[in-house]
Amino acid sequence: MKRKTIIYFNILLAFLAVQFLFSCKNTSDEKTEEREKPKTEEKTQEPENKEVALTQAQYDASDIVLGTFESKNLSEVINANGYTKLPPQNQADVSVFMAGIVKSIRVIEGEFVKAGQTIAILESPEFTRLQESFLISKSNTEFLAAEFERQKTLSDENVNAKKAFQKTKADFETEKARYNSLQKQLNILHINVSGSGNIVSTVAVTAPISGYITEVNIKIGSNVQPGNSLFSIVDNTKMHVDLLVYEKDLQKVKPDQTVRFVLTNQDNAEIHGKIFSVGKAFENETKSVAVHADILNDKQILIPGMYVNALIDIGKNKVNALPVDAVIKADGREFIFVLEDEKAEPEKNESVEKLYHFQRIEVKSGTTQLGYVQVTPLQVLEKNAKIVLKGAYYIQSHLLKSDGGGGHEH
Repeated sequence: MKRKTIIYFNILLAFLAVQFLFSCKNTSDEKTEEREKPKTEEKTQEPENKEVALTQAQYDASDIVLGTFESKNLSEVINANGYTKLPPQNQADVSVFMAGIVKSIRVIEGEFVKAGQTIAILESPEFTRLQESFLISKSNTEFLAAEFERQKTLSDENVNAKKAFQKTKADFETEKARYNSLQKQLNILHINVSGSGNIVSTVAVTAPISGYITEVNIKIGSNVQPGNSLFSIVDNTKMHVDLLVYEKDLQKVKPDQTVRFVLTNQDNAEIHGKIFSVGKAFENETKSVAVHADILNDKQILIPGMYVNALIDIGKNKVNALPVDAVIKADGREFIFVLEDEKAEPEKNESVEKLYHFQRIEVKSGTTQLGYVQVTPLQVLEKNAKIVLKGAYYIQSHLLKSDGGGGHEH
């Protein structure tokens, strides 16, 4: 009897153990199914759009600039540094060929002059002596020319000896060479000796090229000598940029590629250029080669020696881009503002005031180059949406001041 009790007890324990194992497996399977079951009830986070309204006075004070996306190549580019530069033929140092005293100065630094324009007057007794020598030589040449013709006729008729004719010919040729030399010297000095024989003691110093006066190195009464620079003139119409490209990028650079750069003193306006020449030798020991590019913009005020940070476009992968100031960051996210509409709303005194409503749109930014950033809106915008390019931070500050952290949500 005791043995049967033990057998029944062991069978019961075995049965309970099997039941326990099946129970654990079912619990585990239920948990697995629960984890694997898609969370259909959870909602994805939608982009949060907020609005802010500005009065006409606030809008005018904010200097807001509206615009739209620009198509730019921000990824397939080569960064290069360099300087604006003028070719030698567009620069000039003005000097004189004979010593003299400065009698008058007719220009100042920064003034535009045309080629051939008188910019100073010099005075010297050497000018009068040169004209005197020219007039004497002119008279001698005329006399010897007549004598040459007379001796030639006599020689042809064998009336006089050949020796007399040859001497007259030599004297005439010598005086004619002296006359031509003196005439060229007067032409260089811009002195025109009239047939009346009037002699002047002053000469005009003229501009050799059109351009701007950058230096005036004389004053009234200065004693100038040949070879000394009196003025410096530059013609900025042929300005180009010299960019230094390193050896690793050299094979990617070719003529006719587009160059883009900005200058901080030009309100960050983007300036375009086009490569016209690639250097064939390294610059000093920098292992970089000079790349020359024409400047296509003609409205910027550029002077030689300006530092530039440029992008050379080597591809055609263009993206939608905005100025970096158009994108603001808040709560770890990025936004732009779009002008939604312009409404006239009555105030308490029943007067009507124009209001500008801006909607904040969440975006995702990408590559940043030369003050522009790739921007992808997280919702569809109208094709001609008016995006705030400048003044976004001003609008954001008004948004933060409003109740509940900024505006009403859509």
